[in-house]
Amino acid sequence: MTSKQRAYLKGLAMNLDPIFRVGKSSISPELCEGLREALEARELIKIAVLNNCEDDPKELAQLISERTGSETVQVIGKRIILYKESKTKKTIELPRA
Repeated sequence: MTSKQRAYLKGLAMNLDPIFRVGKSSISPELCEGLREALEARELIKIAVLNNCEDDPKELAQLISERTGSETVQVIGKRIILYKESKTKKTIELPRA
């Protein structure tokens, strides 16, 4: 992903609300499956890491992106933004490299 594409996705994500929250139990297989489904439906999602989660948000973002096959767009504080192109419902058109 180029910096231009990443900047475009950051702009789109500014208005998104977190649809998943990672808490004390950290990452579970059920959470990853829910994230995969959400990424297929929306392509761009925001995740909130709660204060009771002991894990580092950057490490969580890397782990989640590996397990879901997505790309980490940005990690700011305790917010993670992920992108994965949908196979069936492509709605976001990325700028060319």
